[in-house]
Amino acid sequence: MAGEDLGTNYAATYDGHLTPGSRPALLLVDMVRAYTAEGSPFYCATASAAVEVAAQLAATARSAGLPVIFTTVEYEPGGANGGLFYRKVPALKAFDAGSPLGEFPAGLQPQGDDLVVTKQYPSAFFGTALAERLREWDVDTLVIGGFSTSGCVRASTLDALQYGFAPFVVREACADRHETPHEANLFDLQAKYAEVISQDIAAQILRGTAQK
Repeated sequence: MAGEDLGTNYAATYDGHLTPGSRPALLLVDMVRAYTAEGSPFYCATASAAVEVAAQLAATARSAGLPVIFTTVEYEPGGANGGLFYRKVPALKAFDAGSPLGEFPAGLQPQGDDLVVTKQYPSAFFGTALAERLREWDVDTLVIGGFSTSGCVRASTLDALQYGFAPFVVREACADRHETPHEANLFDLQAKYAEVISQDIAAQILRGTAQK
């Protein structure tokens, strides 16, 4: 309605909330060097801070015996397996096989039984076996961080919802190349598809101490 602020306008319709289930997992979407290395076409100035938060959450999840899932992106030479996405975003050649930009940054490396999913499209679920693996582990809730908020984090969060995994997006564990799409997408995710939570609440969900 004209004259209403955004929060008031949305509150009348988008006022529902999700609660965490009994078996969470941590999903870290594309937290790779393409977003932390200056000079990369995908560099995000706030990515390194998000990596630090993600590392703390990964340690919490492992201590609780919960699954930790990392995603990265890799293409065949020339993007033969990248389809229209690779054509739409030519900068994705940064993820051609062998590129160091697809590697995980120092301080946030997969360990032990952590699962690494290699993908070619925005969602961690599209064209991968992630949903099947989560069901094998009886996971019903995903705590999500990664890059970028407006791209692969949003796509993965939407698919998590559609596959029946309650998504909880950690504000401090996400980053985008500009604050405007970052905040706009967090707003929209909270309104329609997920719960956007703080690092502290995320840790509580992973420890099983969050209020429901």
